[in-house]
Amino acid sequence: MSKSKKTIELAKTILIVLLTINGLFLAWRTGLFSDVIAAFPLIGDVALLMRTTTSHEEPGAMTIKEAARPISIVITNEAGERFGVRGDSTRRNLLYDSVVSTMGEAMGSASRPVEVSSDEWRIALSGSSVFFEYITPINISVLADWFGSGISEMDEDAYIRRIFISFGEDISRLYFQEYTSGLYFGTDTAAIAGKAQELENYQPNGALFAFETMLRGYENAPYQLIMEGRYHPNVRSDVSGNQQEMLDIALFVFGHYTEMAQTYLSGDVLVCVGTQFNIGVHPDGRIIYRRTDMPEAGVQQTEYSLSEMIEHARMVIENSIGAKSGEAEVKFEAIRYSEGVYGVYFGYYIAGGRIYLYEDRHAAIISFSSGIITDAELNFRSFFVTDEYTRLLPEKQALAAANGEFILSYSDTGQEIMLPAWVRAWF
Repeated sequence: MSKSKKTIELAKTILIVLLTINGLFLAWRTGLFSDVIAAFPLIGDVALLMRTTTSHEEPGAMTIKEAARPISIVITNEAGERFGVRGDSTRRNLLYDSVVSTMGEAMGSASRPVEVSSDEWRIALSGSSVFFEYITPINISVLADWFGSGISEMDEDAYIRRIFISFGEDISRLYFQEYTSGLYFGTDTAAIAGKAQELENYQPNGALFAFETMLRGYENAPYQLIMEGRYHPNVRSDVSGNQQEMLDIALFVFGHYTEMAQTYLSGDVLVCVGTQFNIGVHPDGRIIYRRTDMPEAGVQQTEYSLSEMIEHARMVIENSIGAKSGEAEVKFEAIRYSEGVYGVYFGYYIAGGRIYLYEDRHAAIISFSSGIITDAELNFRSFFVTDEYTRLLPEKQALAAANGEFILSYSDTGQEIMLPAWVRAWF
């Protein structure tokens, strides 16, 4: 085949591909391929984000519970011996999947909670139980959505960071601490047959709560989980991709990939401006997204629950920085409201530690207003555990030194290798 004919055939192929993409996009936006798209998780998630927001469609493709995995889980057997999981995400996920339905059943069948003393709370926690700890306080209605249950007679405005089920012979009880007031609550739930016996399958690994150590500082953090072990891995960090690659990902997850846009360099920042948005991609991996068009006045927007907004944001994260983060997890940390805007915050975690980014940035912040994503910041970084380890104070000594709650941390200051350290918790 001559060179000219090859060129013509290549041009035809490109045209067919472009027309196909355009047709698929139009079908996507009009809903013709909804069922087919939903069969492919990545495409289905992004398709959901690209839906027009003036309808009242429920986000049925979302799996609300995906953000629900706690930072720590503790299993206590009838002898009071504990099996705790905090840094091992694989083991934590397996453990969570095996007990989350029990937590949901307990919450859904709970009667009205009553205030209990800290002594009752600790006695219950020292017996056969399943304990969840979250990074920051979570609204109880969000927890109910995550666990796939109702919240019965509980206060929907309550915020909870720690919650556990205490198993008894005839009846089980659900306990939690309300974050704002600091008060403890307990309530009877339906007896959960056989679950207490299943807890005996988890062999104790030396996990303790701070109040059991009686060391200095435990009063300020009585439910700090104390684990054994002094050696923690060093971590290697890097920017995950070049500016054009990161821009392409941002255009995709925010639903602007097929729109006409102008791209140019402003200093060392790659800028992309469209009719509905602008994006700035910094060389250090930080992306700033702004939506510049807002819905017309009087047009009613989709209203999402807190858990649905968290899940929308999580899908953006999973298909952007989460896909480029190496061995680190990007975990939901908090949702905050201010002047009509909900901000959903995420952080990087690896080897049981939180990664603190330069200038105290979060891994991502996704902001919602009137049912759409209006602003976002994504920090593209990748992290990998090395074969080298750093010896730290044992956690019992770290508790005394911190005189309160502490966490394992890594500081991403631009150096390639990050060393672990204990720091006072920010929550």
